[in-house]
Amino acid sequence: MPLMAVTGNTLVLAAPPAPARAPRAPRASRGPLAPYRRLFALPGTRRFTAGNLLARLPMGMFGVSAVMMIAGQRGSYALAGAVTATGLAATALVAPWTARLIDRHGQARIAVPATVIAVLGSLSLIVCVRTEAPAWTLFASYAATATTPNIGGMSRARWTHLLQGSPGAHHTAMSFEQAADELCYMLGPVLAAFLCSVVLPEAGTLAAAALLLTGMLVFTSCRATQPPVTAGPRQGSPLRALAPLLPLFLATGVVFGSMEIASIAHLDALGLGAASGPVLALQAAGSCAAGLLYGTLRPRGLRTCLIAMAAAMALPWAAAATGSLLPLALALLLAGMATAPTMVTAMSRVHARTPQGRLNEGMTLAVTAILAGISLGAATAGTLIDHLGPATAYALPAAAALAAVLLASAVRRSR
Repeated sequence: MPLMAVTGNTLVLAAPPAPARAPRAPRASRGPLAPYRRLFALPGTRRFTAGNLLARLPMGMFGVSAVMMIAGQRGSYALAGAVTATGLAATALVAPWTARLIDRHGQARIAVPATVIAVLGSLSLIVCVRTEAPAWTLFASYAATATTPNIGGMSRARWTHLLQGSPGAHHTAMSFEQAADELCYMLGPVLAAFLCSVVLPEAGTLAAAALLLTGMLVFTSCRATQPPVTAGPRQGSPLRALAPLLPLFLATGVVFGSMEIASIAHLDALGLGAASGPVLALQAAGSCAAGLLYGTLRPRGLRTCLIAMAAAMALPWAAAATGSLLPLALALLLAGMATAPTMVTAMSRVHARTPQGRLNEGMTLAVTAILAGISLGAATAGTLIDHLGPATAYALPAAAALAAVLLASAVRRSR
């Protein structure tokens, strides 16, 4: 109703003020990438992800760089392989302890000095190779790189802290992390091989060390997203909690390690050794794409993902019988697409089982089991190749994937 007021001799009708409009709700993000846009709209996530990716890329560079540098300078692939194997064994022993310290004292406080030790080990390796120091110095130097923190585990711990109570967003974040793993392990060896062969034999190791230190400094500078350190005694043992799952991760690692060796040997036997790099990159690209897609979908059960992976791992075995490159490349692409959903779902099980405040240690134990499986799978596949031929070695990843299905069923029954 209008209000009336008298001004001098004039009657003024004043209209009532218009009601204030309610603020418009922000338009929901739509499209296939909407879950990822919402994820990186959270404060601080873009910066720590940038540091995470910079520090994670060297994980695919160090091994290839060390092999090419040592073999090129010392003329022995046996020595190069032994040095990198020693470093992997040292990582299996040291990484869980580093992760435990990170959970207990905070990411920034432990990860930076641990990274500095690893970088100094890499630089020492370069000096020892260049100065023709005794062979044992190469082993000691590369073993020092075992203090490298598990950057993927620390990043996943941050997402878990930020996304408490949001299982859908957490699933998307874990899918992104798995895709990032695949991307870095796909690009890392290519970059390392280019630097070592075109620039300098030491260039790959130098670049990897610089990227690792820079990325870790950027990552740890984001204090607002760092998981809090809980005071008081630690409840529960991650090793005991994850004991039923670790054989499953070991079997999955056998799948990865044996598939890579079998593919390299099979392509070399066909006279297509130069195609091994692009073909293996195609497998990693399939896993990366599947990981990103899986983050936009509803998560599936672990047993379902493992069954799909077991079926996909039989495809390269069948394609190898054709003796042709195209069927094998397509089969490896499909096999790669089956691995990312499996790893995302399996890591979610790790999150659920790990005691509170010890997530990074739990994640590192799972990764250590995968690395041990990769070594076992590579060694076993090499033996099969020598005695039965490269095509037969493709039976090993299929058998390991089937074993993972059986192990998951056993865990399900025990629960």
